[in-house]
Amino acid sequence: MQRLQMIIDEANELDMVVILGLFYFGQDERLDDEAAIKNAVNNTIDWLFEHNYQNVLIEINNECDIPKYDHEILQPERVHELIELAKSKEKDGYRYYVSTSFRGNRVPDDKVVQVSDFVLLHGNAVRQPERITEMVELTRQLESYRPMPIVFNEDDHYAFDEPANNMINAFIAHASWGYFDFRGVKGHQGSEVDEPFEDGFQTVPVDWTISSERKKSFFEFLSKVSGLHNE
Repeated sequence: MQRLQMIIDEANELDMVVILGLFYFGQDERLDDEAAIKNAVNNTIDWLFEHNYQNVLIEINNECDIPKYDHEILQPERVHELIELAKSKEKDGYRYYVSTSFRGNRVPDDKVVQVSDFVLLHGNAVRQPERITEMVELTRQLESYRPMPIVFNEDDHYAFDEPANNMINAFIAHASWGYFDFRGVKGHQGSEVDEPFEDGFQTVPVDWTISSERKKSFFEFLSKVSGLHNE
């Protein structure tokens, strides 16, 4: 929690918003039962209130449809219960906005979108940029959808020097896009290569400088599409 506090405090100084994920597959088995999971949600939200943070969004769990989750309340059919629990907590008229994510190339379920404050999509496994735009369109066609932000908070496709790429297609669809910069470590998450320490923002330990060609191409492209290129 001390490390989390350092991150949120520094983000706040930089006028940045943190998407705080509470649960991750491969770790939920450390919690005994649903009571423990609900306690974790309650305790985390209470801790955020105690520190008066208002630069935090909540992601209940990463990719709730991954079959590795042991507890049903963290799975697609019931994760909406935890979203509602987090939303129900208020302090001085303030509450946190809450959502959860599904695997790459997957449009969320109506049950989740209905109670979410924003929609999280993942672009992993999306090899054709036009599919990114299609995912946003399909999300907006859901019966449960009403005007709300749509955010790709994870996408490991780049091609920033190409006329079409996942990032720009998300922007075309008026959705946000998150840069998932995985550094390959042989044997980790199926990687067959060892990339140098300078590569990647995702795999720990991380070199947080703009130290690789991939990082440079991302920030160069971001500066162009944001209108900051000539400033």
